[in-house]
Amino acid sequence: MTVAISSLIALALVLLSYLLGSVSFAVVVSRVMGLQDPRTFGSKNPGATNVLRTGNKAAAALTLVGDAAKGWAAVFIASYAAQQFALPTAVIAACAVAVFLGHVYPVFLKFKGGKGVATALGVLLGLNPWLALATVGTWLIIVYVSRYSSLSSIIAAIFAPLYYLLGGNVAWELRPSIALAIVIISVVLLFRHRANISRLMTGKESRIGGKKQ
Repeated sequence: MTVAISSLIALALVLLSYLLGSVSFAVVVSRVMGLQDPRTFGSKNPGATNVLRTGNKAAAALTLVGDAAKGWAAVFIASYAAQQFALPTAVIAACAVAVFLGHVYPVFLKFKGGKGVATALGVLLGLNPWLALATVGTWLIIVYVSRYSSLSSIIAAIFAPLYYLLGGNVAWELRPSIALAIVIISVVLLFRHRANISRLMTGKESRIGGKKQ
């Protein structure tokens, strides 16, 4: 296979990952179930936590699963294609970042998307289930203690790259491009939570289970 063809396949995979990430399950599920658009109340964030503010737990669960599934699917497809066409690991890493950025800055919603927590979890699951388990375990512990979804996400985002580096060449093969992708995702997650960080510091952040405004 020529370099040109490999490059075209890699580019197509990255583009596909971005478009897949751009599908907002918060908006799709809300429309199908006849709920208010999540971009019009609460945090105005099209994500599972804001959908939960409607009081519809089923809709929130479907949103969470859908957003996580697309992150996993993008990495799975990229990993399969990399094996079939002898593509470098960097392509998988690029697709991981692309599907995440698609959720955060979706072309279908004028680049105004969610914060990417569920999609990031799906990406980690696709990269390594143990890494995802460690990260979601951290999220669950913090959310159980604090009842703050945002605080849990912030701490999990900080620990995810650390878990990958600490487990490298022990629990999984440490690959620089994958490490870089996880760091990029974590940095963007923290950036997207800057308003939450401000509200947490002033005691104005909403806890899980709060009703929509």
